[in-house]
Amino acid sequence: MFKNYFKIAIAVLKRRKFFTFISLFGISFTLTILIVLTAFMEVLLSPTYPDVNRNRELIINSVELTNKDGSYMMKGRASFYFVNNFVSKMKTPEKLTMHSSRSTTNAYPNDRKLSVDLMYSDLAFWEVYQFKFLEGKPFNAQQLKNAEQVVVISEDMVYKYFGEGVSALGKEVEVNNLKYRVIGVVKTVPSTLFYVHSDIYLPYTLAANTLKGTSLTGGYVVTLLARSSADFPAIQAEYQQLLKKVPHPEKYHDILTSYADTYLESFTRDVFGKSGSSGRDRFFLVMAAVIFIFLLLPTVNLMNINVSRIMERSSEIGVRKAFGASSRTLVGQFLVENLILTVIGGFIGLVMALAIISILNSSEVISNLDLKINFTVLCYSLLACLVFGFISGVYPAWRMSKLNVVTALKANN
Repeated sequence: MFKNYFKIAIAVLKRRKFFTFISLFGISFTLTILIVLTAFMEVLLSPTYPDVNRNRELIINSVELTNKDGSYMMKGRASFYFVNNFVSKMKTPEKLTMHSSRSTTNAYPNDRKLSVDLMYSDLAFWEVYQFKFLEGKPFNAQQLKNAEQVVVISEDMVYKYFGEGVSALGKEVEVNNLKYRVIGVVKTVPSTLFYVHSDIYLPYTLAANTLKGTSLTGGYVVTLLARSSADFPAIQAEYQQLLKKVPHPEKYHDILTSYADTYLESFTRDVFGKSGSSGRDRFFLVMAAVIFIFLLLPTVNLMNINVSRIMERSSEIGVRKAFGASSRTLVGQFLVENLILTVIGGFIGLVMALAIISILNSSEVISNLDLKINFTVLCYSLLACLVFGFISGVYPAWRMSKLNVVTALKANN
């Protein structure tokens, strides 16, 4: 019986080309957007080079000082003073590293203006983050202590500054009118890794202006590396206890607030967090709602299109009923039509998503982007499309089964 349904459905879809096209477009467009968006989310949130230990990391990316009445607030990254005198004393993490926020400046190789990103870091930075060195090695303890003007640069920086196929090791780069000797070249970090992407990595002792003072806010991000994610609660508890012992040198501030967050929570807290909440659950709720609405809208549109198709085919339905076709047969046929549309639309959506991902990866809209399809998400997306495709066919099929033979035969006359 299913074979007969399938043959009839294919014949009908060929005849109704306009409705078939509109339906396929809605399904494939929805699936394409979902696949590309999830590919972006995968790149943003999953462990990837050089942040391969992300599942064991907690991030301290802000420090907030407020009055008891909340009338005055100071918020920013952690200061060197705060990290060096307090955070570095933590016992629970396996390792701890600090690095500055990325900043952009200009270099002028051969009188060309070149915009470059630079970042200051400590020694542990190269242990927590697993960079692949193509040449040389990171700066050592002596070079850090002596504030030697040495630098590690990215592969892309070598190409932009020195040219293709040139060894940069031992050469000098000039940034902000200062010359630095290249001691290492690393594989370029994708720009989607906000915390560690840079063109130039420098010893933090070269940023002498950030090492002075006793302010708690400054320009450093701290990464706490746990032995396993099971240690997260203990690390977070130790950090909160530490905050209670930190004196507040800033005037007019009574309350110090900061959190050791997972990678995702370090982003969601600012946008979705409320009253100490990390905002992670709220973020997932919003994402689920957006995806549901995104799937629901084409489902409703497809349902309306299907109802229109039924009204146009009322005489055909009347004839088939007059010749003995049962309501069950007609409903089965219509549902099969809808599922065929969904499967074909899903396949087209997958092909379109692959094409878009390939274009985005090869273009330099986002440097070093490496989007990949998450096949688990793909399977769930296809399943969701099938479910919504089935749902969008149930009501129209029920309407079709209830058409009176005489009324149906007269409808198009």
